[in-house]
Amino acid sequence: MKLIHITDLHLMPPGETLWGLDPLARFDAALADIAAHHADAALCAITGDLTEKGDIAAYALLRERLAGFPIPTRLILGNHDDRANYLKVFGGADETGHVQHVLKHEGRHLLFLDTLKGPPSSAGLYDAPRRAWLEARLAEGGGAPAYLFMHHPPFDIGHPLMDLIKLDDAEAFAALIKGHDIRHIFFGHAHRTISGSWNGIGFSALPSLNHQLPLVGGSVETVYSDEPPMYAAVTLADAMTLVHSDAFMHRNPAQMHADAERGNWF
Repeated sequence: MKLIHITDLHLMPPGETLWGLDPLARFDAALADIAAHHADAALCAITGDLTEKGDIAAYALLRERLAGFPIPTRLILGNHDDRANYLKVFGGADETGHVQHVLKHEGRHLLFLDTLKGPPSSAGLYDAPRRAWLEARLAEGGGAPAYLFMHHPPFDIGHPLMDLIKLDDAEAFAALIKGHDIRHIFFGHAHRTISGSWNGIGFSALPSLNHQLPLVGGSVETVYSDEPPMYAAVTLADAMTLVHSDAFMHRNPAQMHADAERGNWF
């Protein structure tokens, strides 16, 4: 199965910029690039912070853009989102009132989780009602390989700022998924390219489409930085999960003749 992962759009109402950057223009560029090069993907997953301030106008822009996008797309919420406003535009709450859903595809279960805690905290929360929902969905999977999509990581990522605002109830979350065949966790929130394993589970995160967090605080003068936005092209297979991150706005020709290095490399 091929899918596309995007995260942290931070869309603003029409015509507004964020930290000197245009989130909508970057999102449009990402969608155009994905449609041009990855139209064969079965799914696009966007893992939260869909908007910067949870404005209905920003959600309406998102809905408008996705209406013309050729790949089916699943959305979840991040700490910058507003659940009530999102539901007014998109609907789709689960029985607990959260934005959670399941996709079964080729014997795999893809689970999309709502970790939005709500203001004033930027941390995540996966409380008892949501844990019960996930436990029931995992049980329904009958042992099928599962892939989790969430905004907040349930573990430290080695970034002093972001580790303060990860998933609050991380230990309960870890206990819930223990013993299940969780193949990979895709998350946002970090505004950086990150990959590794946690308790034997692979994970990956991506830069925002708008602004990033410097790996080392003080390496730039501001809290946020302007580093290349990326999306990921992901392949889910029985024996592996393959994640390619693509800095689509910085894919420029090298200083070389167009016919150079076209020979046989093997």
